Amino acid sequence: MLDFPRWQVWGILATVVAAILFALPNAFPEREVAAWPPVLPRGQLNLGLDLRGGSHILLEADAGDIRRQRLEILEETVRAELRQAEGGAIAVVDLGTTGGAVSFTVRDSPDLDRAVELMRTLSRPVGGLTGERSFDVEVRDGTRVVLRPTAGGLAAETDSAMAQAVEVLRRRIDELGTREPTILRQGSNRIVVQVPGLQDPEALKALLGKTARLEFKLVDLEADPKLAAEGRAPPGSQVLPSQEGGVVVVKRRPIVTGDQLVDAQPSLDKGLPVVAFRFDAAGGRRFGRATQENVGKPFAIILDGEVISAPRINEPILGGSGIITGNFTTESANELAILLRSGKLPVALKVIEERTVGPDLGADSIRAGAIASALATLFVAAFMIATYGRFGLFSVVALVLNALMILAIMSAIGATLTLPGIAGFVLTIGAAVDANVLINERIREELRKGRKVVTAIETGYREAFRAILDANVTNVIAAILLFSFGSGPVKGFAVVLTIGIMTSVFTAVTVTRLMVARYVRANRPAALAL
Repeated sequence: MLDFPRWQVWGILATVVAAILFALPNAFPEREVAAWPPVLPRGQLNLGLDLRGGSHILLEADAGDIRRQRLEILEETVRAELRQAEGGAIAVVDLGTTGGAVSFTVRDSPDLDRAVELMRTLSRPVGGLTGERSFDVEVRDGTRVVLRPTAGGLAAETDSAMAQAVEVLRRRIDELGTREPTILRQGSNRIVVQVPGLQDPEALKALLGKTARLEFKLVDLEADPKLAAEGRAPPGSQVLPSQEGGVVVVKRRPIVTGDQLVDAQPSLDKGLPVVAFRFDAAGGRRFGRATQENVGKPFAIILDGEVISAPRINEPILGGSGIITGNFTTESANELAILLRSGKLPVALKVIEERTVGPDLGADSIRAGAIASALATLFVAAFMIATYGRFGLFSVVALVLNALMILAIMSAIGATLTLPGIAGFVLTIGAAVDANVLINERIREELRKGRKVVTAIETGYREAFRAILDANVTNVIAAILLFSFGSGPVKGFAVVLTIGIMTSVFTAVTVTRLMVARYVRANRPAALAL
């Protein structure tokens, strides 16, 4: 146990040096670290909202918006399936959405069974063993087919939309250049967003609250302006408000949507801010074909249900790219470009709670945590040296290295330190010497049995390691469970605890064993003061 090959010695020393280098940037201001040579580690510990200050926002999904979108998609799907039905298209009339359901009347009675069977194949199972499906199919008045979404179907749609919304929000916040935002689902229809270091939540609210649903639709030139002013549109069309005032009647079916955008950037056109966009190959073909077939007609560019502009198609747009004009400022054009690049939110979100945490509270917490860590280290060091002498001093050196390794690993992997994380750090300092206590007490026991110094040390390390390993494995399992099932603060505690457990085994066993081996080889003591 006290024999170390040369490669192992160099490996331990290299690990210790690397830990010091990766922990070192945390002792300097961020501006100074940014000027360091690229060969040196420059990653610093990220501080959570409770330590650094920042913005906290709670968002809630609009259940009505999810239902409305679901019905719109279902209506378009039904229309396409009836047109492409096996055995020939099924003729229907009055296909539309009313009363929270999609319904249509089959024109020819012999096609009714075929239409019902086709609709049932579109309904997918969502209830597991309960057999519940995404929507129910009913027949009323002989030939009227009604498709009504089920509670299970809406719940599945909500879950899918919320999971996608979390990723969209993460992409939007990343565009701001902020460090380590926390974005978590809360319940079935809420999302918590915490952005450390951001003291002005208004810009964040504006960015997160917009759905960014971009659509390109043809303007309905046959619509009656008087009816449009009353909010009434012909079948297959809809009335939308215009950014420039008034309303615009557009076709319900979009030419192309923002889902097919691959890039959007703020730009200038004739000195005015605009947003330049580019479609993917499929979107570019659809857009090009639509503009070829509708030269001379206006089409509307719609964002979140509002017409930004309605330019006239003067010539086919075949390059798969274009610009969006409107009453933009430089800031609003950049904001829209960010929204379009990050993708649309699958559901409208509204802010139901917001608060700002000042940096002063975080500074006080950091100061208190630093004092607690220093006192914990000091008292533990005093106890270990007083109890075990030189071997206690070895344990204190390992304890300091353990603290540096925790900082180094958290800085390297970009982990976030929260207030509960500081508690985990202080707890780790106190628990890190447990292994050394077990080892030293076992060595004492072997010495009482009359064993020689080297034999007692080897036996002490070997026998104590089993108990150390068992204890730390169970602690790691508990920490992993805390991380898996806990919320944000609990996760911060679990991360620090897990890293501290793993590093403490290395420093308390391997590092101290190397120091003890060097001491014994150099001095060959006949007895130990333990």
